[in-house]
Amino acid sequence: MRVLVSDNISDRGVEILKDAKLDVDVKTGMKPDELKACIGQYDGIVIRSATKLTADVIACAANLKVIGRAGSGLDNVDKAAATSKGIVVMNTPGGNTITTAEHTIALIVSLVRKIPQATASMKAGKWEKKKFMGVELFDKTLGILGLGNIGSQVAKRALGLGMKAICYDPFLNEELAENLGIKKVSRDELFTGADIITVHTPITNETRNIINKDSIAKMRDGVRIVNCARGGIVDEGALYDAIKSGKVAGAALDVFEKEPPENSPLLTLDEVICTPHLGASTHEAQENVALAVAEQIADYLVNGTIRHAVNFPSIPADQLNTLKPYIDLAEKMGCFASYFTDGQVKEIDIELRGEAAEIMDEPVKIAAVKGFLTPVLEHTVNFVNATHIAKERGIVVKVTKNADAGDYNTRVDLTIKSAEKTFSVSGTLFSKKNPRIIKIDNYVIEVVPEGTMLYINNNDRPGVIGSIGMLFGESGINIARMHFGRETKGGMAVSVVSVDGGIGEDIVQKIRMLPNILEVTKITMNG
Repeated sequence: MRVLVSDNISDRGVEILKDAKLDVDVKTGMKPDELKACIGQYDGIVIRSATKLTADVIACAANLKVIGRAGSGLDNVDKAAATSKGIVVMNTPGGNTITTAEHTIALIVSLVRKIPQATASMKAGKWEKKKFMGVELFDKTLGILGLGNIGSQVAKRALGLGMKAICYDPFLNEELAENLGIKKVSRDELFTGADIITVHTPITNETRNIINKDSIAKMRDGVRIVNCARGGIVDEGALYDAIKSGKVAGAALDVFEKEPPENSPLLTLDEVICTPHLGASTHEAQENVALAVAEQIADYLVNGTIRHAVNFPSIPADQLNTLKPYIDLAEKMGCFASYFTDGQVKEIDIELRGEAAEIMDEPVKIAAVKGFLTPVLEHTVNFVNATHIAKERGIVVKVTKNADAGDYNTRVDLTIKSAEKTFSVSGTLFSKKNPRIIKIDNYVIEVVPEGTMLYINNNDRPGVIGSIGMLFGESGINIARMHFGRETKGGMAVSVVSVDGGIGEDIVQKIRMLPNILEVTKITMNG
């Protein structure tokens, strides 16, 4: 079998592939057309961040079986296109945890002591001691948005510097936070209580621009903001305005909305220090992820063992055709349920009923948990570590089986229990392969769970459906499907609207203002 290494990795990684009797070609710096021309020859490909495996490149990958990313982020891989071709996509989560945490601490120290500015001043022949007065980190409060692998390592180092640490992470077990010496707080409490705020979340619909004009307004005067996670989590325009006004004392940025950040006004500010996406750039980290991805690729191509796959569970090949539709259904149901969960999740219950009770349940359980966690964790969670992450956050996952599926041949029930409420959703397979949601809490309804949807709670009154349709029509948005359910005539009802393309927040707000509309939730399904 042949493996293409299209980005620079360590020689030891290449040797691992060769030792597994794989035919390895190292071709770095290829242009998209060059990659398209040759990728069809290979069974596996090893990449970092430079190679862009877009849908049109993957379409040319006639023999490709596995994509291995030396690192965690997969923004440069079209996972949906890879999945549709049956290509396993693997990453190496955790390989750059320490180095990114250390870089975050380095930026925090440099930010409060103005080390880059002082260095530039001295190299310009100046001695401006009074100009670069700093502040101590001791006894300051560090607010951490996202306490995953990297965030927890940042917290440990901050505590070692004598700082206090608070965190916001909706999926974090409060007991785990306390064991780390960190106080778990609400998002607003973090904004109002932190002297320095650092973000360690993936870029998702929920985290995009989480640091924005409104959230900055809640922060302490003189707050400092650090981003070593992903560009787009911080609204760069709002940050610029806040620094200019004096609300924010300074910022340290390793990532940007556009990279390189051409003509970014932030780069003109003395209060901003920045690095060119160096979070994972240490010799140790690059060696770790290179060795890990080489071992994973070799293990899969030689032995068929899947590790750290982001788009595929580890299941026997002879059961794949039967299990794959259930895996797809469970993941979509989990994703759907995540949008309706408030507070810390305590328990995820999965009941397999009818024909579903006869299948191998572990992959279905993993898929449901992965689907539920993905909207928040995205790059961190995969089929291998989903249940482990749930356990770390104190989420109990239970699977039960019931031979009775009611009016259906097969059925999957998913119940999410949090401190605030319980939410349930049921699904089935049409024609043994097409996923459908058939019940949401007490509402009997038939929903095709795909793409962008709006879940609308409304009073069951005349004109609701017409007003929604008219608003979409005036906005040039095509409705793909509309599904309806109600508890009783004239009582509470739900509408689920699927559209072609996306829905802007302005449209969501307009729908909320329509008569008899009670609540609107925008849902983007995984994949």
